[in-house]
Amino acid sequence: MKTNLLLLMSCITLMTSCKSDKKDNVSQDMTSDASSMTKQEETTQKSLEISPISHATMVLTYGDNAIYVDPTGGKEAFSEYTSPEIVMLTDIHGDHLDIETLKALDLSKATIVAPQAVVDQFPEDLKYGTLTVMNNGDTKTVNGYTVEAIPMYNLREEALKFHTKGRGNGYVVTLGDDRVYISGDTEDIPEMRNLKDIDIAFVCMNLPYTMPIESAVSAVLEFKPAKVYPYHYRGTEGLSDVDKFKTLVNQGDESIEVVQLNWYE
Repeated sequence: MKTNLLLLMSCITLMTSCKSDKKDNVSQDMTSDASSMTKQEETTQKSLEISPISHATMVLTYGDNAIYVDPTGGKEAFSEYTSPEIVMLTDIHGDHLDIETLKALDLSKATIVAPQAVVDQFPEDLKYGTLTVMNNGDTKTVNGYTVEAIPMYNLREEALKFHTKGRGNGYVVTLGDDRVYISGDTEDIPEMRNLKDIDIAFVCMNLPYTMPIESAVSAVLEFKPAKVYPYHYRGTEGLSDVDKFKTLVNQGDESIEVVQLNWYE
């Protein structure tokens, strides 16, 4: 009788131990699977590629999606890029709104983002996927991305005729972890100076239409983007001194990275 009891207790102990081992193995497998999924997510994180086309025109490629900003230069200027998911237009002037280029591009699946003043210039035969009208101060979700419309306008008395407040938009678009600011044609306005948490900034600087480099430097040092790209820097007297811009920014704040791209051939 005692022998049978001891044998029964031994069996129970063995079964309990086996169950415990199985739980430990399942827990380890789940931890391993979670770690593997995290690593996979990290390796598939979308990257942002910046491609200057000319002056105010660029392509932002985020993962497999292309965002065209103020497309100009004809269809051939975009022959290396996929058709756009989003087209962002800032103002009515020809270096931002090129109707012939828009007509030539395949916009059948594109969402155009533009202020009302730009949309008012669209001809009836312009074909595109969808339209999102944004005016100063608006924030909307466009194809899954958060887009903010930032004012752009002149401050200097002699330049007020070029860009009136409320007509055009700058933009802040959030692409993954990056908040990207595109200034459009503007001066160092309070709305620019008050920007927060900007990772990448495209800042214009050309006379007489926008602002001198000193004003651009002052604004950048105030809103402190992690990276700043001088763009839209050809004026009536030639190209602005972007090397001086870089020097002045880094004298004021070495932590701001100034990136110079080739916007002009």
